[in-house]
Amino acid sequence: MKFLLLSSIVTSIVAFVIPQKSNVGTALKDAGMDAYDAQMRALLAGDQGGPQQQQAPPSNSETVAQSSANPIAAFEASQAESVNAIAAAIPDLAPKPDNSWTGETIAGCQAKLDARDAPGPANIAWLSSLCVDTKISSLTIFNGPLTDVPHLISRCAVINDELSFFLDFRPRAYGAYEMIQPDGTYPGPDVLGRVAFEYSGARRAFETNFGNDELTSFLTATLSLFEGAVPRTSGISEFDQLTRGPLTIDMTMPLTDANVAAILTARQQAASFWLKWALDDSHGHRPGAPINSQYVYDSKYKQNCYSALLPIYTDWFGDADGSKLAAADSGPLDEGYVGGGS
Repeated sequence: MKFLLLSSIVTSIVAFVIPQKSNVGTALKDAGMDAYDAQMRALLAGDQGGPQQQQAPPSNSETVAQSSANPIAAFEASQAESVNAIAAAIPDLAPKPDNSWTGETIAGCQAKLDARDAPGPANIAWLSSLCVDTKISSLTIFNGPLTDVPHLISRCAVINDELSFFLDFRPRAYGAYEMIQPDGTYPGPDVLGRVAFEYSGARRAFETNFGNDELTSFLTATLSLFEGAVPRTSGISEFDQLTRGPLTIDMTMPLTDANVAAILTARQQAASFWLKWALDDSHGHRPGAPINSQYVYDSKYKQNCYSALLPIYTDWFGDADGSKLAAADSGPLDEGYVGGGS
């Protein structure tokens, strides 16, 4: 294994591990889907209650003041504020009652999941606002193929009295990001053939439209605020490597007020970036652009994301609860096109 720099913007701060060699064909594996299907059937067979109603959170100053006593409560309140802002700006973002939780228990703690989608022009295939009391707060947004806006994963957990923070803006086209070389370049046509141009074009489009100076400056500033943070360099599965974007933050750090405040701000700003892009018509469907191929890619990508999430949650919460949580948080995996019905 090699320790490779995450991106040139954070070369002195954070790194992640990728294998020396990668098989492009593994990017769309189906492993783990039998377990997922069984878990989803079990979840939908039970009584999930009504849609999670996001209660009005305290002000940001009150949230930060509460952070030392209960960081997950602070993250939950801040996350609710972000979801409410998204719902206010995107009126067709509707609850999915069959996929929402109001009274589940994970690791002996209350678990709440506010599931939504927007099958109309907003084309949000899945939004999961998840909180397990004292354990984890996570916001996941998967977009449909009528937009090229990146997916968003924003998650913070308290594990062994430390903060585990993960933030990723995930590109909508395969750019072979897991093949990054020690010098920050990627294999060219001499290694990959003509497909190398396709991958470089996908990377260039993401950098131009989303991973620009504004976003990278935000990420650099965020990283500079953390106290005693170290990158997660072990236990990163192949599926995790394949689904990460080029600007992933994956850090473990002490549970301090300063780190909680920095994460609160970062997660709020990340949601704001996503919402700004989602409301920008220039990122919508272009006449003649392939829809079906994007749908196929999105569907398989979401399956890979579930396979990446499963070992993380089972490590944190045990096999039974971790599998249950990963399935619920990932949502229906066959609704990437228009968001679908519950």
